Amino acid sequence: MIFALIIAVILILALFGMPLFAVILSIAITGFYFADIDLAVISIEIYRLTNTPLLLALPLFTLAGYILSHSNTSQRLVRLSRAFLGWLPGELVIVSLFTCALFTAFTGATGITIVALGALLYPALKSANYNKDFSLGLVTTSGSLGLLLPPSLPLIIYAIIVQQMDMEQSVTIKELFIAGIFPSLLMIFFIILWSAWTNRNIVQNKVPFNKKEAFAALKDSSWEIPLPFIILGGIYGGIFAISEAAAITALYILIIEVFIYKEVSLRELPEIAKESMLIVGGILLILGVSLALTNYLIDAEVPSELFNWVKKYIHSPITFLLFLNIFLLLLGAILDIFAALVIMVPLIVPLAIGYGIDPVHLGIIFLANMQLGYFTPPVGMNLFIASYRFNKSITDIYKATIPFFLVLLAAVLIITYWPTLSLVLVR
Repeated sequence: MIFALIIAVILILALFGMPLFAVILSIAITGFYFADIDLAVISIEIYRLTNTPLLLALPLFTLAGYILSHSNTSQRLVRLSRAFLGWLPGELVIVSLFTCALFTAFTGATGITIVALGALLYPALKSANYNKDFSLGLVTTSGSLGLLLPPSLPLIIYAIIVQQMDMEQSVTIKELFIAGIFPSLLMIFFIILWSAWTNRNIVQNKVPFNKKEAFAALKDSSWEIPLPFIILGGIYGGIFAISEAAAITALYILIIEVFIYKEVSLRELPEIAKESMLIVGGILLILGVSLALTNYLIDAEVPSELFNWVKKYIHSPITFLLFLNIFLLLLGAILDIFAALVIMVPLIVPLAIGYGIDPVHLGIIFLANMQLGYFTPPVGMNLFIASYRFNKSITDIYKATIPFFLVLLAAVLIITYWPTLSLVLVR
């Protein structure tokens, strides 16, 4: 009775703005105390996290992403894409989708993508005769499409959490990086099809292929083009580990943006590093205390009890996945993706494995739903960022994004019920 009362008080405090790490830590302390377990186990769990080799990748990729977001990389990506794809029907849609996806994959922040690329893509789409609502919806939804592409931070965090759970079935970051490629391409392909259909009567000003402009754009981006090949080729070719790839990426981006392009000055660098490490510090603090809570949940057999309870009402894996999609969409709309990962993954992974779902496939399902959650009405975070960025009412943003939401929801259902799409390159 006292235990339930304390937990209720903690949850009420959470509603009034208690920091997330404090909420998780308080629940863990309360659980261990009433289970008569030494509270030193919490510090042991946090220390265990520091011994995770993959943890090095997190701050390094984050720093690299923040440096890119302060440079003119987004403009160069758009110019390069238009130079080589401008002759295609609907080229600007394709340019917007791939540019936003790649930028989000490297920066790890969907909001930054909307802010950084919105000023370029939204006016360009309108001037190319695309409908205002269509343009607004495309830029708002494209911002989250890179979360399944390497080196996305949520993919790394999911792998770290599952590995710390010491389960028989585990995952590696390399597996998740590979598994996310086809689902991401499917989502992009669905939006391209929808865009072609909805704009079939619009006369577009295609940009003829121009060798001179293509060469100039290629030369302008010559230092950034090798980056994905260095990272992916190095990891999948077995040349270096994930943490080494992160270090090479951070060093490479630091050199080209500070000393070659000179778009980030040495004076700005400490502030950029501070911004990025504040984010990393928050993630690590939440991650550390959440692993302590996971330890308590496992000791208290909460995942197995939850599985037995769910099994009474849901017998089929197909039905379970349907309810999981609904739950994750709602979760993604009200919680930041990092908070959702550290809170829910320890509970959902054992539950899904009990239904025979591969944890790698589950990770892709989880993050695909989180992508949609960012613009799920009424409270998806990217809806409000777009409203502020484009100076539009929130109802205008709802109207613009709902068609894209429905199209991507269809893609998410295919990703959910066709595991081969995620696992064919992995297994």
